[in-house]
Amino acid sequence: MLLIQNGMLITMDGPAQAIADGVVLADGPRIVYAGPRQDAPPAQGAQVLDAKGGLIMPGLINCHAHTAMTLVRGLADDLPLAQWLNEHIFPVEAKLDGQAVHWGTMLGCLEMIRGGVTCFNDMYLFAHDVGRAVERSGLRAVIGEVLYDFPSPCYGPLENGFKVCAELIERYKDHPRLKGAVVTHALYTCSRPLMERAGRLAADAGVDLVIHLAETAVENELVLEKWGQRPYEVMEDLGLCGPNLLIDHAVHLSDAEIRRAAAAGVRVAHCPESNMKLASGVMPLRRMLAAGLTVGLATDGCASNNNLDMFEEMDSCAKLCKVSTMDPTAAPAAQVLALATSQAGAAMGMAGQIGVLKAGALADVIVIDTDQPHLTPMYNPVSHLVYAARAADVMHTVCHGQVLMQDRQLTTIDQDEVLRNFRRCADALTGGKLL
Repeated sequence: MLLIQNGMLITMDGPAQAIADGVVLADGPRIVYAGPRQDAPPAQGAQVLDAKGGLIMPGLINCHAHTAMTLVRGLADDLPLAQWLNEHIFPVEAKLDGQAVHWGTMLGCLEMIRGGVTCFNDMYLFAHDVGRAVERSGLRAVIGEVLYDFPSPCYGPLENGFKVCAELIERYKDHPRLKGAVVTHALYTCSRPLMERAGRLAADAGVDLVIHLAETAVENELVLEKWGQRPYEVMEDLGLCGPNLLIDHAVHLSDAEIRRAAAAGVRVAHCPESNMKLASGVMPLRRMLAAGLTVGLATDGCASNNNLDMFEEMDSCAKLCKVSTMDPTAAPAAQVLALATSQAGAAMGMAGQIGVLKAGALADVIVIDTDQPHLTPMYNPVSHLVYAARAADVMHTVCHGQVLMQDRQLTTIDQDEVLRNFRRCADALTGGKLL
């Protein structure tokens, strides 16, 4: 058993309220109690994590990442999306191999553990090597091999890509922390036959279908020219808009499309910092939430963010929504914190299982060190988590009941080993040049 005590507890099970002297008790991968210390059941012999007066809260959830893109962090910044992808990212990715993706993912997992992320949704190449890294790290993830109509450096022709997808889904169908998904890049890189087959595979296997959609105005124009419809209309016409669809970005959905997506049970990953950096636009978060659309927060990849810091993402999310609507009451702190915890759990298809601290939920827990100048005084802990806390404030990280970091010391990853191998792989990709 694991007992986390001596801290203020924020369960995110309902309104974001703090319990002054709270504890979390886990037995294996599940929480058996989360609440006031005086009501906790006996915990003789439990491993104890001391919160040291800090905040005990659910692990953060990153709903869309290209984790191994740590390898291209800082490469070709300050460019439009199409130019960035076609002239810089795709050419570098053509030189990738499984080892590079493994160590790139390991570094991303290390960064997320240190930053309090316990679960993420990954879309990238060499997904089997991604899975190998996630298994070693102890984190929770949904992973998929990205499909598109041109040859992949991982699987070559598309037919092999579907084979890799099926193998990935089969490999992780009973895994306690990992799950496979069917991942299509975008409608401007995927054909109708590809999308139809991907949809069938996802439906037959009972897994998510994930896609970049309506990310930029230029994408909408390209898709309209190629398909004769707007991106969301194409997905509807293909019969792919349902509860197993996770849309990444969704910046340029119309109000009518938002209403239809909400009614269909579609989920959305919101990537505010990436959308700002690439000037993709401002996703209409307030209108989406008002329509009842399930939305979770995400960083996107390190090449367009340029980190995996969900605390920064929450801060940017709140402030972007306020300034874009010219309303300081938009995206209040409690709502934004939910987008990275309880609502993100729903966006990952695991509502009530992750992103909340309650009996029966999975034991994904972090502790924030609040004995910091920038967190003093603390009138409102939820506000501080969104507007003031940093990734470096995370003291303990627990996933599936396993302690992955204690007192800022990693327990499952050797940081020196990861950095050494990562640097070797990154230098091989770029020639070690300053760009």
